[in-house]
Amino acid sequence: MEDKTTQLFCDYYEQWVKVYKEGAIRSVTLQKYEMTLGWLRKLVPDVRMCDMNRITYQKLINDYALSHERQTTMDFHHQIKGAILDAVDDGYIERDPTRKVIIKGKPPRDKKVKYLNQFELHTLLKSLTLGAEINWDWFILLVAKTGMRFSEALAITPEDFDFSHQLLVINKTWDYKEGTGFMPTKNKSSVRKIQIDWQIVVQFSELIKDLPRNDPIFVKDKPIYNSTVNDILERYCKKLNIPVISIHGLRHTHASLLLFAGVSIASVARRLGHASMTTTQKTYLHIIHELENQDVDIVMRAMSNLN
Repeated sequence: MEDKTTQLFCDYYEQWVKVYKEGAIRSVTLQKYEMTLGWLRKLVPDVRMCDMNRITYQKLINDYALSHERQTTMDFHHQIKGAILDAVDDGYIERDPTRKVIIKGKPPRDKKVKYLNQFELHTLLKSLTLGAEINWDWFILLVAKTGMRFSEALAITPEDFDFSHQLLVINKTWDYKEGTGFMPTKNKSSVRKIQIDWQIVVQFSELIKDLPRNDPIFVKDKPIYNSTVNDILERYCKKLNIPVISIHGLRHTHASLLLFAGVSIASVARRLGHASMTTTQKTYLHIIHELENQDVDIVMRAMSNLN
């Protein structure tokens, strides 16, 4: 019988991913585990199960952290830890080598979200070619006015519009990467109802009235690529001499305009389908700082009037 303690750790990890992860997680998540396997083969190709102690594991994490940010290193650690804990339970590794591990990493890059201001967005939307049939310009308009994710907008069907209450129901996504059709939303918080304005109600009620109730309105027979819509948007931005943004940048634009308009972070988080307000705060930190500076001016003016 094969002695599992002398098996290469990367071989054990590959087998563990196949047994416990394939078919149980989304393909995009499985790809992350496969990337982790690639790094294990690169960083610890000769480490056996019996060699996996705290020092060996800490060195592995340190080596990975040299070229990755701390959060990415943390994700890497979590993906390996599940396999290691199972190996400890099965007696292939004597003690948990991940205990008290120190997570390091490169300093995070300064990530400033790309978005348009109100005038630039107005300029963009005014230039769209919005005909009597659904096209990508209608897609751009809907994302700009709702802040939906790309995959959420692709999954919209006529059934998802509640025109009488001015609502759009988000309860699924469209798998444009693998082409498998409807998929669950990113998380439970992503299932939501977005209030839509009366213009969208009038425009889309006419556009979709004869379309099949449960078919995605933007998906045709041929494959869809994120780059296709981004290219259309880029051409508009360049033509109008406004900052070039992506479809995801329209989502950021939607959120930033709401924040500048005084909408609470909690409401913006719910509208975007964020799992928590912390995500919203982290993503739009620079905007929140800007608003805080404006608040200071308002407070000072209010106090100076108290004579």
